[in-house]
Amino acid sequence: MIGVVAKRDDNKGGPITSKELSIYDNGVEQSIRNFTPDPSPARIVLLVDNSLSIRADVEKLEQAAREFAYEIYEGDKLLIVGYDEQAEIVSDWTDDAKSIESSLKLFRKKGQPHLFDAIRAVVEEALRPMQGQKRIIVVISDGLDRGSKATFDQTLSELQTENIMVYAVQAVDRTRGAIRRDVPKPKVVIDKLAEGTGGQIFPIDDPSVAAKSICDELRQNRYVLSYVPSSAPFGQARSLLVLGNQGITVRAKSMQPPN
Repeated sequence: MIGVVAKRDDNKGGPITSKELSIYDNGVEQSIRNFTPDPSPARIVLLVDNSLSIRADVEKLEQAAREFAYEIYEGDKLLIVGYDEQAEIVSDWTDDAKSIESSLKLFRKKGQPHLFDAIRAVVEEALRPMQGQKRIIVVISDGLDRGSKATFDQTLSELQTENIMVYAVQAVDRTRGAIRRDVPKPKVVIDKLAEGTGGQIFPIDDPSVAAKSICDELRQNRYVLSYVPSSAPFGQARSLLVLGNQGITVRAKSMQPPN
């Protein structure tokens, strides 16, 4: 069972049906058992780069987070986490926009960005207990990681295993491509987090558009797709590809990690 975002390019024609989609598991087309709209409330973690080196001032980070507080739908809840070497809760789970806004004054820039460790901490401590719910991470960052114990591949695999979709509100890359060879470049990190989990990327310069687009999409264009793979070799990762008929845009995670 996987979360899917599907929308008609002309925004007309009503809900999308399973007959308008195809799913391929390791390149083999599968039979879709069920495909239903999922208008359920979302649990959204805003994971905000709070490190010294991000090329965005605190006010811009605050604004990006603030927009989500006023765009979430009834029933949605936000958790705001700032990270540098540690991931710290800035605002605990709530839908109270005024409470969220007042807590944003706790943002302060220090230390180095341990993005991968922060993602894994959020998954393990905040989102894993909420299995069965619509779980989302919005990364507000340029994608730079400097010093995490976790690798990028481990981080992405855990997100895919848990069916957690990642969106990004992307700041300008502070490194201009200069980074150690053993760490993916920041832009690559953001691209792969979104593409690998079915999310999407927005620029930090227009956070109101990002917040509204993400919150609308989660309530209006989110579906749950279920199928039984015809072959699922134990211990092997499997590539996934969900396609829509002409005029339908579809996004979903790109890989099912090993069982």
